[in-house]
Amino acid sequence: MGSRSIARTEARRAEAAEGLTTRLTLAERFRLARRVALLLLAVLSHVPMHYLWRLLRLPSPWPRWFLGTAARIAGARVVKVGTPLKRDVFYTSNHLSWIDILALGGASGTAFVAKAEIGTAPVVGWLAGLNRTVYVKRENRLGVADQINQLRDALADNWAITIFPEGTTTDGQSLLPFKTPMLRVLEPPPPGVMVQPVMLDYGAVAEEIGWIGQESGLNNARRMLARKGSFALRVHFLEPFLPADFPGRKAIAAESRRRIEAALIAALGHPLRPFRYAEEAIGYRPKREA
Repeated sequence: MGSRSIARTEARRAEAAEGLTTRLTLAERFRLARRVALLLLAVLSHVPMHYLWRLLRLPSPWPRWFLGTAARIAGARVVKVGTPLKRDVFYTSNHLSWIDILALGGASGTAFVAKAEIGTAPVVGWLAGLNRTVYVKRENRLGVADQINQLRDALADNWAITIFPEGTTTDGQSLLPFKTPMLRVLEPPPPGVMVQPVMLDYGAVAEEIGWIGQESGLNNARRMLARKGSFALRVHFLEPFLPADFPGRKAIAAESRRRIEAALIAALGHPLRPFRYAEEAIGYRPKREA
């Protein structure tokens, strides 16, 4: 990618972060239409089979297969690094994009806890729902107990579950403080359940991919599905640990974050930088430089 192309990409991403709608070229509109058509084809080929498996009361692999296919259609070439635990596991991951859900779900078969905005995203929200996603409404403080109960039910069924403790998406160069409400399900931890931190590495395209600032979910989806080419997404499944060894949700969150931060710094090859965008919904404000 030439310097002019890089500058254009950065300018468009900055405009999107300010909430401006990205204007697509004719070629980008064609790529968007092609990818949407492929996603619809994947829906028509995978979803009926999922319901057939459910009708026959068989464990359905179709949501996982669909999410992996959708990630590839969106341009992600997912590479698994490390070994994911398959059951009785609580994944904690950094978070950049709705593509995270497609890639992680396809790579591990996990269910998710995700912000409610994902649930309203075109196509992605409905399909993530097929994969047992629990949606969290940030403003619904009274609903946390019900969401915790849903997680407990999921863990009782031996599912793998993923949460994004930052509470929002970032740019792949930063790591926000980890929020702990959804980790209450591990106080005390269910028998046999382990925590496995996950680090998502989008490499050089991380900042372009990141859904940040005031960008709407629809604009981000358009922008991502219209982009040229593919990109590597390395999903690092880090060493799991027993939550009982780090009693309390704050200690579990701190240990998860420590491991993810170390892996992210190693992947970037330089220290993390402060996240530059305010996130009112989670109470995050960037520190002013002296």
